[in-house]
Amino acid sequence: MAMGAIGTLVLVSCSKNPGTMNTASAQMLINGAGATFPYPIYSKWFDEYAKVDPSVRFNYQSIGSGGGQKQILAETVDFGASDGPMSDENLGKAPGKILHIPTVAGAVVVTYNLPDNPNLKLDGPTLADIFQGKITKWNDKRIAELNPGVNLPGSDLVVVHRSDGSGTSYIFTDYLSSVSKAWADEVGKNTSVKWPTGLGAKGNEGVAGQVKQLPGTIGYVELAYAHQNKLPFADLKNSSGNFITPSLDSVTEALATATIPEDFRFSMVNPPGEKAYPISGATWLLVYENQKDAVKGKKLVEFLKWAANKGEAMAATLDYAPLPANVQERVLERINTIKY
Repeated sequence: MAMGAIGTLVLVSCSKNPGTMNTASAQMLINGAGATFPYPIYSKWFDEYAKVDPSVRFNYQSIGSGGGQKQILAETVDFGASDGPMSDENLGKAPGKILHIPTVAGAVVVTYNLPDNPNLKLDGPTLADIFQGKITKWNDKRIAELNPGVNLPGSDLVVVHRSDGSGTSYIFTDYLSSVSKAWADEVGKNTSVKWPTGLGAKGNEGVAGQVKQLPGTIGYVELAYAHQNKLPFADLKNSSGNFITPSLDSVTEALATATIPEDFRFSMVNPPGEKAYPISGATWLLVYENQKDAVKGKKLVEFLKWAANKGEAMAATLDYAPLPANVQERVLERINTIKY
């Protein structure tokens, strides 16, 4: 499936029989917008669900979590998608109660473009100083000490960050805030922050593209995007002092330690756990508890139930961690509260 720079997904089923060409126009269109972090798994789900219920067509705009939150608040979409939970302030602006439906968890990885692309090791304070512009050369002493034996060039280190409102940025800045007081005080965590240095790019796709094209760059993307673009990524020191490779297993370990409250808004960065990857995060679908369109609401709920059951089984093949069984049960209970 082709993925554009913006990441628009439109799935249409059309019959080749000219006598039934009105099939597509009769389909129900369900519109969504938001996070690029889960775009690969959502693409898969929408594609597979078209086989389950051909009467439904999904149009998903992969515009970033900030855009997803804005559009669900404005009621211009049927569902939003975000990797950062909505704030109390934003939820208070909504014309009705918005539910957070967690779907999967994934890793935000630190990727880079260096000669021979060595397997780097980094820790949180060093990473925070890189993204604050305090470390400006690849052969800086702090990077070198973490990577003995690695031939680091003396070239400039160029940061690439998201230019759009982004849940991936939320997870990344949440992590940096947890490991660096200077970052927490001067930059903070949010879907959009005032970046101290670097180049901006739109979407996970844009950051991955910039890093792939420009030597000397360092950026952050969801794990699936690094794999798709054949980009290297760093092992990170976790709260137990171990260097951890981002993977399905290390994200699952992080998810297992997360405390998940009743409203499903939670953070899982820098968790305890010997093998937990420290920049892990969940992603959510945002839906109104009271659906205005009864027919569309029923179809949306049917899809959400399918995703919570069948969709979870597809997560691992795309480098996402499925929700634990007990959390899946809680999510299904929450989906059942949606009224239409």
